[in-house]
Amino acid sequence: MKKIYSIVPLLLAYCFVFGQTITIQNQEDLHPLEGVILTTTNSLTTATTNARGQVDVSALAGADTIVVQRLGYGTKAVAYTQLTSQPQFYLTATNITLDGVVIGASRWEETRSEVPNKVVSLNQRFIELQQPQTTADLLAQSGEVFIQKSQYGGGSPIIRGFATNRLLLTIDGVRMNTAIFRSGNVQNILSLDAFATERVDVIFGPGSVIYGSDAIAGVMSFYTLTPKLSTTADPLVFGSATTRYSSAANEMTGHFDVGVGWKKFSMVTSFTYSNFGDLRMGTKGPDEYLRNEYVVRMDSIDRVLTNDDPLVQRNSRYSQINLLQKLRFKPNEKWDFGYTFQYSTTSSYNRYDRLLRYRRGLPRSAEWYYGPQEWMMNLLSITNTMTKGPYDQMTIRLAHQRFGESRIDRDFNDSERRTRVEEVIALSANIDFVKRLAFKHKLYYGLEGVFNDVTSTGTDQDIVTGDIINGPARYPQSTWSSYAVYASYQYKPITKLAISAGVRYSHYVLDAKFDTTFYPFPYTTANLSNGAVSGNVGVVYNPTPKWAISANFSTGFRAPNVDDLGKVFDSEPGAVIVPNPDLSTEFAYNFEVGATKVFGDFLEVDVTGFYTILQNAMVRRDFTLNGLDSIFYDGELSKVLAIQNAASATVYGIQAGFSLTLPKGIGLSSRVNWQYGEEELDNGEVAPLRHAAPLFGVSHITYTARKLHLDLYAMYSTEVSFEDMAPEEQGKMEIYAVDENGNPYSPAWYTLNFKASYQLTDFLAITAGVENLTDVRYRPYSSGIVSPGRNFILALRAHF
Repeated sequence: MKKIYSIVPLLLAYCFVFGQTITIQNQEDLHPLEGVILTTTNSLTTATTNARGQVDVSALAGADTIVVQRLGYGTKAVAYTQLTSQPQFYLTATNITLDGVVIGASRWEETRSEVPNKVVSLNQRFIELQQPQTTADLLAQSGEVFIQKSQYGGGSPIIRGFATNRLLLTIDGVRMNTAIFRSGNVQNILSLDAFATERVDVIFGPGSVIYGSDAIAGVMSFYTLTPKLSTTADPLVFGSATTRYSSAANEMTGHFDVGVGWKKFSMVTSFTYSNFGDLRMGTKGPDEYLRNEYVVRMDSIDRVLTNDDPLVQRNSRYSQINLLQKLRFKPNEKWDFGYTFQYSTTSSYNRYDRLLRYRRGLPRSAEWYYGPQEWMMNLLSITNTMTKGPYDQMTIRLAHQRFGESRIDRDFNDSERRTRVEEVIALSANIDFVKRLAFKHKLYYGLEGVFNDVTSTGTDQDIVTGDIINGPARYPQSTWSSYAVYASYQYKPITKLAISAGVRYSHYVLDAKFDTTFYPFPYTTANLSNGAVSGNVGVVYNPTPKWAISANFSTGFRAPNVDDLGKVFDSEPGAVIVPNPDLSTEFAYNFEVGATKVFGDFLEVDVTGFYTILQNAMVRRDFTLNGLDSIFYDGELSKVLAIQNAASATVYGIQAGFSLTLPKGIGLSSRVNWQYGEEELDNGEVAPLRHAAPLFGVSHITYTARKLHLDLYAMYSTEVSFEDMAPEEQGKMEIYAVDENGNPYSPAWYTLNFKASYQLTDFLAITAGVENLTDVRYRPYSSGIVSPGRNFILALRAHF
């Protein structure tokens, strides 16, 4: 027995030294924190917490100092003895740190203080509190991205004066931009599920070195739920469920995700269904926004009916389904295999701004709606880690995507219903490498191949007889491909200084076949084959760990796509866009400087200034078809326009903000964005740039206790006067208020909002709130739908 007693202390000591496991939790709600990184000061030894917040720190024994950090939480530097003195270790949520990790800038994890671009990261904690209805709303609530909505089922981001096909959207490292992304507003971000989103990185400024075409003003990188592996012999079961109601559109949303992980294999499934009714606007605002009447078809006649409640935007409703399935297999520490399946579809939904147009005192359209927006992705990813060789880590992404969209319209009291259907099959392959050449040198490099196959059809139906005939397609039958190689180098001559530079060469090919059955195009085919070089050089200087100064010069490009070259579409009443096979690449040149200062552990202030020049810009301009400046389109004589390399544009602005932590759990923060843009006209004069949003931002007052989080915040935007509008916006009387001179303009607006979240149990939390407390009636600049009035939100969520 004495021998046994003498062995027990030795066993305990052995476990302490060779198997010391601690649990790291959120100080606020005691939830375990996954993905906390623990490193020694020389960064040679690391450890990461698992899904239960557990980590074995025995490998860190003997280190003088251990740095504990996680995105969205304050970083702590502690001694090994302090770290292991208790079984639990706590981190406090904060936005005041320069040590956060970003992924989207290079496709690899980087410390925020080493990236010269302005980057904004949104995590799950932010998403759960704000309860955004869509991913577009999620970006808007950040106060960093302006969102335009042509209809309720939409959301088109605007960043630094550019939008749509001059911004890049990625999901799990795969580009979602297709060959039919247009210069008008696009709604593809709606296909992504906010509930299945783990984090978002928004990279401001050109990102073409890493991402290629379209990344002119920014990159929005979304990352979905990660399958978690078990660190024990027992399976790890994890997941969450949420149900939500909001009053402005009688929204009902249900979501669940569940995963199971073993030591080498794991899976996660996510499903979300949302149903939105007709949206109700606020009571206080411009009368021009009221929905006084709407069209119904009765007894084979289109009739205009008076809206019983003009605050209700009739026929704005829609529904949506999102499905995610991920599998992961990690046979050893060197290899990690993943498969992702994603599917999203909506109901049909009206393009609301088109329903507001009038002609000769009557609605121009009896119907104008999008068919279901469908998106499917299959993604195979392979990651390999090496200790010696040409790379430290390699990731291969092979993706197949299918995009389906359609447009259906019919003029008022016209029996012909026009349907245009588009399908894009997108294949892509990315191979990305990272190699640390020495302690001061790091190299990122890779290859990319993208192929898009565009199929477009048109039919015309007589709704009285039911007869269907072929009609003109929106696009030619086309293929678009891009092939690229890139390299980016980072050098840290001293700890305080990081210098980076990169270059990319892309070659793109576009082949299109035109159908001359309906329009007498003077050509039947078009072929483009060209190359583009982009680059960047940046520097980040950290005089102290709490002070960062950055400067970055970068170029971006956009290669002509099928929408630019081959579209036939009525862009506005009395105008039609026709194909132009003589297009070339447009280039952007951007310079920005930024500074971030952290005062103590309670205040962070940052400011970024940028100046962007867009040359050889592809813009709509007057055109001729077979020598004619006007043609009949859908029965109406219309002026001929085409996308042409006919302009240059400049945009400059400032992005600034602060985050302040006060005693007793009180916090203050604010983000503000101002930009001004001009575009060259045909006559050499300049005019305001269409997508240069007005000054906008968000300001928060928060309170955080042990299980309670309160957030009172304001969102706001300044006026856009008639004189400050782009010429193409000045003609859209149907979506704007009217000034004292009878001209359209976009009034300033602000909303007051309140959200509260309370952790009922370790597994159950409730979120409630009121958006637009003062019931303001407002429509964000260039939007077709009026934003929600006072909106009560209630959500219940469970985590396990």
